[in-house]
Amino acid sequence: MAVDPKSEKNETAQDLHRMARESAQQVWLAGMGAFAKAQQEGGKVFDNLVREGLDMQRKTQAAAEEHLSEAPTRASGLASGIGKRASGQWDKLEGIFEERVSKALRRLGVPTASDVQVLHDRIDALARELEEAKAQAASKRPAN
Repeated sequence: MAVDPKSEKNETAQDLHRMARESAQQVWLAGMGAFAKAQQEGGKVFDNLVREGLDMQRKTQAAAEEHLSEAPTRASGLASGIGKRASGQWDKLEGIFEERVSKALRRLGVPTASDVQVLHDRIDALARELEEAKAQAASKRPAN
């Protein structure tokens, strides 16, 4: 029996059409299965994400609290360091000020504390000498 080439082409076209339809049907069913699976698993995945988020939040809060508890100590240390530096700078400024005032007073002829002390000591010495001289003069005077 002779095979008709048109019928052979017709069968091949029908086979291709059937295979394409079956393939499209399988792709459609696979997509539907994936969608159903995503709906089923989506709730579980969401719950897992929520749990992981809570764990992460707890960890970050613990780390933040740890750093916050260290903050006062660090701030105190920084303040102490700044205070020491400021005190040192203040001492320098005070020294410069005293030196300049001292120079200005010397230029004006105002005696220094040591100059005044020397004068005080000299007055005391002179007062003692005067007392001694009075005592000697009294002892040399004839008694009446």
